[in-house]
Amino acid sequence: MSRRRLFAWIAVYAFAALAIVGFLTFVIALVIEFVATRREPLPGDDLSVGIQIALGGLCLSGLMVLMGFTLVGLLLARQSRKQAPGYGDAYRFIETLQFSQAIPLLERAVRDGRETSDVLMLLTTAYAFNGQLAKAQAIADRAVQLYPQDPASYLTLANGYRLQASYDEAARALQTATELAPDQPIMWAELGFVLRSAGNTEAALTAFQKAAQYPMPPMYSVRVYYHLAQSAAVANDTDKAVEYTAKMMSARQGLDAWKPMQHAMAGTVYGQSLHYEIDNIAHALEKADAASLA
Repeated sequence: MSRRRLFAWIAVYAFAALAIVGFLTFVIALVIEFVATRREPLPGDDLSVGIQIALGGLCLSGLMVLMGFTLVGLLLARQSRKQAPGYGDAYRFIETLQFSQAIPLLERAVRDGRETSDVLMLLTTAYAFNGQLAKAQAIADRAVQLYPQDPASYLTLANGYRLQASYDEAARALQTATELAPDQPIMWAELGFVLRSAGNTEAALTAFQKAAQYPMPPMYSVRVYYHLAQSAAVANDTDKAVEYTAKMMSARQGLDAWKPMQHAMAGTVYGQSLHYEIDNIAHALEKADAASLA
């Protein structure tokens, strides 16, 4: 998050806090005023100090709410300007595997100068899954040129290499990503997946162990903990194998997220490898379920 955006969100929280303080001041002052005096106000009486404080608190609360909503609106407007027109539609097309529909929207974004790292990643994905691997590689290379300090750019590059079964190049790209973002478990998990595909099982295990140090989305947890459980079982480390299996089981819903990708990549070497891996994880879950019921 940029420093300017951080200050903006701090201001939003400060406005919210002051709005709460103002409202509480209003309520407390009204209660005190009600308890302090029970007589009907006479004509010509000035507003009491309690009422003045209450009105002041109400005004403060209303002003802070107004300023907070205004600032949030400006932040959202600024964010929407950054996103390319059609980005949301393209994302939905890719989610439903309609890659050919997403490509024109993303190409238009690039022509309009909205080459954010997110747009380039989606376009790389759309080209690759549409069978246009050369274009996918060119866009991935451009993402790194434009955003050399953004780890997502190297993930984009790695995805392009992976679909071409160039696992060593993909691993190098992801190693750069982990150097730029050592606390992002998704980067470590992706590195582990690629290293396994490259046949470097030991290095993959190290990457999975790094990923497991941080909370992960279920779609990554289920695969990472499957491989860690398998490794622990081979090493006869029963305690770790049970621990990792339990974590794999708790993230089992994440397996569903890989099935559409598995179908989309069915014609690639990586897609076939992913297919076998997903089947193996599903069987491991069934076996773990049976063991827990025994």
